[in-house]
Amino acid sequence: MLCTLSQVAALALMVNAASAAAVTVPDATYAGATSSDSFPPKSTSVNSKQFPGEEEVGFPGPTPTGAEAAAAQTAPLYPYNTGSAKSFPLVAPQPHGSSAFGDNFDMTKYWGNLSPWYSVSSADYGLPDANPLIPDGCTINQMMLLYRHGARYPTSGAAPSIFASKIANATKGEGFNTTGELSFLSTWTYKLGAELLTPFGRSQNFQLGVEYRQLYGELLNNFTAQHALPVFRTESQDRMVKTAENFAAGFFGVPEYMSEVNIELLVESTNVNNSGAPYNTCNNSNIASRGSIGSTVATKFANNAFNATLARLNSEVSGNLTFTPTDAIAMLQLCSYETISLGYSAFCPLFNKQDFENYEYYYDLAFYYNQGPGSPVAAAQGKGFLEEWLARFTHTIPPANSALNETFDNSSTYFPLNQSIYADATHEVVLLDTLTAFNFTALFAGPPLNYTVGNEGTNTFVASKLVPWATHFTTQIMTCPARNQTKQIRFLVNDAVIPVSASHSGCPVDKDGLCPFDTMVGVLQKRAAEINFNYDCFANYTAVPGVDYNGRAPH
Repeated sequence: MLCTLSQVAALALMVNAASAAAVTVPDATYAGATSSDSFPPKSTSVNSKQFPGEEEVGFPGPTPTGAEAAAAQTAPLYPYNTGSAKSFPLVAPQPHGSSAFGDNFDMTKYWGNLSPWYSVSSADYGLPDANPLIPDGCTINQMMLLYRHGARYPTSGAAPSIFASKIANATKGEGFNTTGELSFLSTWTYKLGAELLTPFGRSQNFQLGVEYRQLYGELLNNFTAQHALPVFRTESQDRMVKTAENFAAGFFGVPEYMSEVNIELLVESTNVNNSGAPYNTCNNSNIASRGSIGSTVATKFANNAFNATLARLNSEVSGNLTFTPTDAIAMLQLCSYETISLGYSAFCPLFNKQDFENYEYYYDLAFYYNQGPGSPVAAAQGKGFLEEWLARFTHTIPPANSALNETFDNSSTYFPLNQSIYADATHEVVLLDTLTAFNFTALFAGPPLNYTVGNEGTNTFVASKLVPWATHFTTQIMTCPARNQTKQIRFLVNDAVIPVSASHSGCPVDKDGLCPFDTMVGVLQKRAAEINFNYDCFANYTAVPGVDYNGRAPH
């Protein structure tokens, strides 16, 4: 029932991959490796034949470009630098009902998966004393990073462009008139592209690369000792290629990254296996009664969440135009997208604090039930990366029983098993699927999200904390001789250390979130074996909201 890349075997990116009958794993050299050479090792070079570029791989997806930003012309306030480390967005207006210099409400943290990533506190998940830096007495040996692309334009045919068409159509015939805070709408035009990274999005991935070079650059010594270059992975969509390139540019420098890292592009297309895009081979992913129940309940919630604001906005427009709950979500998304793309959006001040809190909860519902524990397919979709994680750290070939691509994962060229640094780019839905597959229940602690009365604050899950632009999931593997501990492991999401003692049997309660490496590997091997990709993705069953399925289909 699984699909393979056989139908596109002629692509250059597959040269020599399918013929790899066995993989020889050289001894791994980790922290403490020394060499007379600095990185990159002498006489190494990027192999453009085995790792072809974007033009040769193809499958870029849609690539329409939007209008250039003009915040100097359109913004009501100049973005003075107040000395804060945060430099985005250029202009962040206060919500409706607040003074421009009043409550200082940060609406960008209420945009769900459209929020720019920000550091999350470990205390949010029950580890108030944990720090993302390596604990005293421990030494970092390996690091694995799974990260999302930075801010992009809306996907093709998304709500903002539909809203723009509605406004354009409303100008026909008798047209419409606006007053007050909606006056701008009479001359507003849609300026967003589709799919591509925005300038801010490119900077996010570049800055993430800089940050991870500063945090983990010493691990490059191991590549020098092995006389090898890293292999970083991404998908073939244009924004994903640019994501990996910008991350690599931040990590290695420009133009150094072009000669210091092999970037592997995995085809993202319907019916092609890819752990970074598993929804393409999981049939139940987009069925309303299975993998898309979150989209359904989020829409139901939105139908009554913005009534007061819609009444106010509809009082300021007359003629051939009436705003609906669907329009409220579209205008809130325009607030998010225009801000990240153009530097400012006049849609943001139309909505109050409660609206933005409901906007966040709209996304909380969608992601909890589409890619979190309330989804029957989330664990199956995250299984591919879980098994690749296990393969990398146990030096084995991953099994072909999920959406991972066996053609590549059976080749030491494309799936090396001895790297001290791994960096894979993906989409936010896949990253959340992965967290669900790993069974990090601390991220979802509490009852299933209530989709009828709104946010009751009884669950730790918040979409903007886990799936924002450039979100990242980090594995740290270390030794801690000063603490009389064996090889240890822990996990971070956007700088928050994830506790695992309650969800991963045998892991002790530890203030730093550490767990013995062998214990964690055993627990995750059992979890992977329990996830039935074929059943969850292809069986005929019905899932309902309000249930914590732990990411698995009901049986």
